[in-house]
Amino acid sequence: MQYVRPVPADQSAPPPRTDTGRGAEPRPVPGQDPRVQWVASLAVVVVGALTIRPMGLSGRGLAVAVLFVVNAAALLARRLPEHKVSPRLALIWLTLGVVAAAALIGVSSSGAGYLFAFFLAGHIGYRLETRPALVLAGICSLLCTAVLSFRLGPGYEALPWAFGLLTGLPVLIGIVNRTQRQAVRAALDAAESAERAARAEARTAVLTERGRIARDVHDVLAHSLAGINMQLELADALIDTGDLEKVRQAHDKAHGLVKESLRQAQWTVHALREDTLPLLESLSAMLESSGHHDALTVTGTVREVPARTAQNLLRIAQEALTNAARHAPGGAVEVELTYAEASITLSVRNGPATREVNAGAGSGMGLIGMRERVALLGGTVTAGPVTEGPHHNGWQVEAVIPT
Repeated sequence: MQYVRPVPADQSAPPPRTDTGRGAEPRPVPGQDPRVQWVASLAVVVVGALTIRPMGLSGRGLAVAVLFVVNAAALLARRLPEHKVSPRLALIWLTLGVVAAAALIGVSSSGAGYLFAFFLAGHIGYRLETRPALVLAGICSLLCTAVLSFRLGPGYEALPWAFGLLTGLPVLIGIVNRTQRQAVRAALDAAESAERAARAEARTAVLTERGRIARDVHDVLAHSLAGINMQLELADALIDTGDLEKVRQAHDKAHGLVKESLRQAQWTVHALREDTLPLLESLSAMLESSGHHDALTVTGTVREVPARTAQNLLRIAQEALTNAARHAPGGAVEVELTYAEASITLSVRNGPATREVNAGAGSGMGLIGMRERVALLGGTVTAGPVTEGPHHNGWQVEAVIPT
């Protein structure tokens, strides 16, 4: 038996994630510091404001100023959370930013306006999927190359047309960063799913253990108390007859059942502590205390069995003996324990009642508990009337457990 640490109900599993769709807020990825990206974006805007010329309120200066504002807005917008910007809107915004960056290179006569094209191309690779990112980065390179090659504006006299081709290269860095981000998120999701699965498994184990303990409590209390109650009722009925000897016998039998209950409680404690249960000795003591002397037959080579198997076999025997005493009082009982090469079989048979039956109300959990116990051990259990032999019209319970 394995000890399982209980998991509190409020800690059995982390709350379900809600970032499974495109519109859900993504979890921050380790290694990404938004402050660094903010500083880089602001640095490009500041350098552009200080170096790009002409910039004014009329003529070409106004056009340069407007394009500068558009480029700055497009660059700063890359800090917008992904869950708040749909892929379609991101494609439109970045396309306009690329066009504005190429136009700024052509309209301005000096400065670091080309930095906008470089940074936007890098963010294209980070924000968009690979195919549209490569297409848009190629458009950025072609536009910047065309501006420098065909001198569509004052442009940069010192910049060769081939420089425009380089503006789209940062898209590769963006794609690499996006791939790393997705890999990290996938790893985090996998780890979180594994943790949820482990917590769910632990909670299932706890519930299974609770069910097992509930069966033990049922066996120790319900069976023993039922037997004690039957003897006390018998003694109460015999008092009116004046047969003190039979009253004393019923009292002694009830006292013996109390002792048996204490032994059963000790068996349960041993099982919970993973102590080795003495199967034969415990089964013999159970039969002796129930008044069935020399009722045990052992076949095969006796060997030690796991504590869990021994405990469940004892509980099944206890249930069968209790039912025999309740439904067939006075009937002969025969118990057979068979050690086979790959299994161990417990068979409990009882004959028909020889005294008045006063079974009372049972819990209804006896046979269910037997089946649950045997199923947990991968075995089988059968229960039904005996149709032939010395126990004809009696009852038989047989459990086969692999070892």
